[in-house]
Amino acid sequence: METLILNKNTLSKAAQLLRKGELVAFPTETVYGLGAPIFSPETIQKIYKVKKRPQDNPLIAHMGSIVDHEKLTIDVPSLFFQLAEAFFPGPLTLVVKKNPQVPAIVSAGLSTIAVRMPSHPIASALISELGEPIVAPSANLSGRPSSTTAQHVLSDFDGKIAAVVDGGPCLHGMESTVIDLVSFDRPTLLRPGALKKEAIERVLGLDVGVYTRGPRTSPGMRYRHYSPDIPVHVFLEKQPFESHLSQKQKTLVLSTEEHAFPHFFLESTTLYSNLRLAEENGYDEVVIYCPDGASEALQNRLEKIAHESNHH
Repeated sequence: METLILNKNTLSKAAQLLRKGELVAFPTETVYGLGAPIFSPETIQKIYKVKKRPQDNPLIAHMGSIVDHEKLTIDVPSLFFQLAEAFFPGPLTLVVKKNPQVPAIVSAGLSTIAVRMPSHPIASALISELGEPIVAPSANLSGRPSSTTAQHVLSDFDGKIAAVVDGGPCLHGMESTVIDLVSFDRPTLLRPGALKKEAIERVLGLDVGVYTRGPRTSPGMRYRHYSPDIPVHVFLEKQPFESHLSQKQKTLVLSTEEHAFPHFFLESTTLYSNLRLAEENGYDEVVIYCPDGASEALQNRLEKIAHESNHH
């Protein structure tokens, strides 16, 4: 299979491929998504297969407009509309009760569904062109850094999916924030992301809980994540960080502080692209120095990456 590279002017072709049961990757404001029509369970099954994604890991439904929620959800709480008015379209995913008409594979058999409304013009135009919501996890092999450019998508899926719509680099470079509105006694953060929890709390006028452990209801809450195929070392203290660097490996350094030696600035928008850059350019390892002050979303990703390698 040849993977076509499409653009904003060839979205009718992208929609045609989706209708034929093919997978199409597309840009959102967060990361690139690997899409299938939400009412095509056979095509959605291909997402799990191509990504090598565990079947019990639910997916996010991407809506073109707020009225799409009527096809996807039931018994929607008023908080949903409060948050939608403030943050849709944008990098916020809300977990609510699933409409039984939505295929079970979308939510890994759960009674809830994760929905969001992307703000990227290509994503919203593609959903509109298709005429139904698109289910899409991040467009990367499971466990790999998320794709923030079309080239990242091709490095994981060239020849394995029908097309990628090239919309340039993603604005946020970090996944959406996921809030569960129905599974707990108050709105609860399941995954920190591009939208800060404090912004959500300001709109709601109440504290948002933080999920710690228990049954999974959100995409991306289990399994290995975000890791390149080379070692990643995360340091919180300067002395072990500097002594590690003296070991003379070919090292790509990401740091929240300035240093005399070559390094990249560590920030959430470029974390994934820098991890892939290190891999593509023959580095032996990535060393990350983040003493404090990182955003909740960035800290969350570093913990998951470090869990797979070394956290000092």
